Amino acid sequence: MQYHNIIEGVFVSRPNRFVAHVLINGQQEICHVKNTGRCKELLIPGVRVWLQIADNPARKTLYDVIAVEKNGQVVNIDSQVPNKIFSEWVQSGGLGEELSILKPEQVWGKSRFDFYFETKAGQKGYAEVKGATLEQEGACFFPDAPTERGVKHLKELIACRQQGYRAMVCFVIQMEKVHSFSPNEVTHPEFARTLRQAKENGVEILAQSCVVKPDKIYIGKAVPVIL
Repeated sequence: MQYHNIIEGVFVSRPNRFVAHVLINGQQEICHVKNTGRCKELLIPGVRVWLQIADNPARKTLYDVIAVEKNGQVVNIDSQVPNKIFSEWVQSGGLGEELSILKPEQVWGKSRFDFYFETKAGQKGYAEVKGATLEQEGACFFPDAPTERGVKHLKELIACRQQGYRAMVCFVIQMEKVHSFSPNEVTHPEFARTLRQAKENGVEILAQSCVVKPDKIYIGKAVPVIL
């Protein structure tokens, strides 16, 4: 995925989850943060950030914070990106199979999954995509805050698998330099337990790192999943 109109700034503060104060060319600006997660280990005063200039000049905030520098690498924090680049990845053969159908936001029973897909070999399945930005000493974790919605998605995928569909959850790690992925047992033990249950019930657990630049991001290598 390619961004346009990217500029650099210095993070100052985040008064709430929607906005940040950023120095741009020495001038402090109010910017929209494209991630409502905590990101406390990323958005630290003084760090370098990258922003996209909004297409609509009449918008209340002219800039979107999309990436931040951490330990010399660029970390993308745009929460809208994981689904977009997952779609690009699977359509280019990322699953090792050619797809005949890929539809976003599809309802199954009382559930809504990020994607419904069919392979040319005749498999039908559903996929959930989660963006992950929490990294500690090269290990990536999800979530960075309790997510009852995430637990619900996993339980729905288990039910989907039990009905004969292929089911998967893909953790899109929005940085490159990581050596493993694990559920965040400390922050949300129930999510970690449910992810293990999903694996035991045949749900595929994928974790993919990304190649990230200030103006682009795309899915790179598979990362070992440690449950």
